[in-house]
Amino acid sequence: MTRIAIFASGSGSNAENIATYFSTNKNVEVVLILTNNPTAFVLERAKKLGIKSLTFNKHDFLKTGEILNFLRKNDINLIVLAGFLLKIPKNLLNAFPNKIINIHPALLPKYGGKGMFGNQVHQSVIEAKEKESGITIHYVNENYDEGKIIFQARCSINPTDTANDLAYKIHALEYAHFPKVIEQLITSSNN
Repeated sequence: MTRIAIFASGSGSNAENIATYFSTNKNVEVVLILTNNPTAFVLERAKKLGIKSLTFNKHDFLKTGEILNFLRKNDINLIVLAGFLLKIPKNLLNAFPNKIINIHPALLPKYGGKGMFGNQVHQSVIEAKEKESGITIHYVNENYDEGKIIFQARCSINPTDTANDLAYKIHALEYAHFPKVIEQLITSSNN
């Protein structure tokens, strides 16, 4: 049984999508949703889904072993970042090598790094007059958005697209691909 912890800082629509996708899978379960934002809507989603949640502060996350101990106590095998905005500390990276994955709302290596999330990414892509954008699912390392790329999916950008138009296209790609890529990773690591 693969036990997943999802980290999210905001709405949690990807977290809900992933949890729903695996809700009937007997070999994979989303058992925890963690957030650094006490007002994040992802907490409401966790409650609705019956998934245990934890809110923590930045200091506890970065400077103590509290979160790592909590993950170990809950027998977590895989960490999924779904709109999580804090950098992952070394103690988690060391405890979960190649077991922490993230989704980024652009085609890395472009438009990644500190501060590049949400509409900032889409606005930057539009302003650069890119013809396409997409999603990148990647392993997490010590640098923002620099881990080994696992999967990318693309969408075209129309000349009249706004950042909100692009966000809509990116969300569709996230919902369609993120759970399936997680499932493929789990299947391949179990073989």
